[in-house]
Amino acid sequence: MDDFDKRLLDEFQHDFPLCPHPFASIAERLGMGEEDVLSAYRHLSEAGYVSRIGAVIKPHAVGASTLAAMCVPSDRLEEVAAFVSNLDEVNHNYEREHAFNLWFVATAQDEDSLSQVLNDIRDKTGLAVMNLPMLEDYHLDLGFPIRWS
Repeated sequence: MDDFDKRLLDEFQHDFPLCPHPFASIAERLGMGEEDVLSAYRHLSEAGYVSRIGAVIKPHAVGASTLAAMCVPSDRLEEVAAFVSNLDEVNHNYEREHAFNLWFVATAQDEDSLSQVLNDIRDKTGLAVMNLPMLEDYHLDLGFPIRWS
């Protein structure tokens, strides 16, 4: 990873340009070309340093969302996690050391559509999905300065 990559990771966690061509705006700020920025973000994504680039929207401000958990047999964990991750309605999932070992956030246009997504996951995996709707929201700033040694 070079200094350019590190700057992309560190400097644009907050205040990502909200304009028609955000990558051109980043490129201008860094004195690079837009294609250089896009190429670097593609590389960072493929290398696993970036999982997504997008807005964080307050829960239930648009559509519906929920935290969900599943008890997945260890020999099926990779298969089920891959299936869940490939759904457009799931923005991330993660493994936990617990009987409920696969957790994910699902989103949809409304509560009925969200229920259908969870039902489809249950039907296609043959495993129960525990819906954990948010009762109270807390803002957690997941951006943090990256220290490079």
